[in-house]
Amino acid sequence: MFKIDIRSSVPIYEQLTEQVKRAVIRGLLKKGDPLPSVRKMAARLEVNPNTVAKAYQELERQGVIITIRGKGTIINDMPENPADVSAVLAKIRPFITELIYAGKTRKEITEEIGNIYDEIMKQR
Repeated sequence: MFKIDIRSSVPIYEQLTEQVKRAVIRGLLKKGDPLPSVRKMAARLEVNPNTVAKAYQELERQGVIITIRGKGTIINDMPENPADVSAVLAKIRPFITELIYAGKTRKEITEEIGNIYDEIMKQR
């Protein structure tokens, strides 16, 4: 289900974090679904277990997963208010600035954002 691109400039733990969240958004993973143990996931992806542990820690911090003694790591409910939206918007501000600097219009930027949204939501 998860694939890591070792040539990507995106750190492996961030790739895994995003892919788990996308799987939840698409309904491929639902509340209570188990994730493989850190060791099993690391073996499947052929990465260091510490990298998977870092991804799981971030997902737990964000409330995407929970770890229950005796049950392992499972998908949590999708939160009502998943993240501080202002913090998320602050992260995209530099990217929007770069696009404007590159000469993109508001319409072009919003189209591209729409395309990214559609790409994330497809296969839902």
